[in-house]
Amino acid sequence: MSQINFTLDFEKLKGEVLDSGLNDVVKSSLVLILNQYMETERDEYIQASSHERNSDRTDYRNGYYEREYLLPSGKISLKVPRTRSGEFSTEVFERYSRCDKALLLSMLEMVVNGVSTRKVTKIMEELCGESVSKSMVSNLTQKLDPVVNDWANRPLNIMHFRYVYVDAMYIKVREDQKVVSKAVYLALGVNNENKREVIGLKVDHAESETSWYEFFESLKSRGLQSPRLVISDAHAGLKAAIPKAFIGTSWQRCTVHMLKNMIDTLPRKNSEQAKSLLKTIFRTSNIDQARALKDQFISEYEEEKGYRKAIAILDEGFDDATQFYAEPVAYHVSLRTTNVLERLNSEIRRREKVIRTFPNQQSAFRLIGAVLMDHEDVLDLGKRTFLKM
Repeated sequence: MSQINFTLDFEKLKGEVLDSGLNDVVKSSLVLILNQYMETERDEYIQASSHERNSDRTDYRNGYYEREYLLPSGKISLKVPRTRSGEFSTEVFERYSRCDKALLLSMLEMVVNGVSTRKVTKIMEELCGESVSKSMVSNLTQKLDPVVNDWANRPLNIMHFRYVYVDAMYIKVREDQKVVSKAVYLALGVNNENKREVIGLKVDHAESETSWYEFFESLKSRGLQSPRLVISDAHAGLKAAIPKAFIGTSWQRCTVHMLKNMIDTLPRKNSEQAKSLLKTIFRTSNIDQARALKDQFISEYEEEKGYRKAIAILDEGFDDATQFYAEPVAYHVSLRTTNVLERLNSEIRRREKVIRTFPNQQSAFRLIGAVLMDHEDVLDLGKRTFLKM
């Protein structure tokens, strides 16, 4: 058998080609080079060149088949050699496979980061010279299912979560050939290292005591122990479900929501001083000062008709809105509101505005879960902590 000398640095060639914009002349030259390379690969595999008689040969030539090779600047058509046994394979398409996976991952990343399916298809067409169907993009996102499911069902008994923030938002989902509203339940925990984790996600029907209780039970089944505080708004079903699900846990009512509820009832004119006093109640350093300011507000305005609703809300909700005072002073600003969930909600809304209506409940869970996983990666990086002493 004659010695085959093929000194082309194929890896370098492929790297340069895949990273460049190719014109038709270069593409034609590349076809010749790659076809020759594969021909040489087959000669080496069967240990015999064309028309050579050799007793050491391992196989026989069996023609060619056409295969397209996708490049970022378009595609080329190659003649792939075959052998009689069918066991020969070329390394040319190993790079194709990696390139293909990279493109799929890029498509998936665009979808998760809020790029519409229609725009993704256009971007891929610009990059590859190939159209990508909307169904392909949709099918691709289904590859997220096992990843999101593993994340959403991971054990929670590795860390103790002292504080848990919960909230629900609403999205539109197609169901039985109509568009319905669905609730997205979210839970964000602060672990014993004072770092945040998204510990709960559920897409279900509208909020109710039963649905919130089932959500909390699902967290407990994954190992969540009763936290010190659950911080949320004052939704009746949520408020009722917390003591049933978590023994010994206090409920911290979001002071921002409560203040808004009170301020909305105040007279439009000449109420600035009253608004300022209400805000100060929840910004003092201890519960005694807060209670004194509450009594001061009631004493000053109880005789004025326009302030009666605000006083009723304050008197009824004061204890629930001041549970954070039992925690370290440095934590107060973070524990008295659900503001920490606003960033999560905004990340979901950004994607939801692009989609407008999710095709089904599973797709909503899948993409919202992927968005939350992506956002969670940037929470409290390195030695940073959410709660600081």
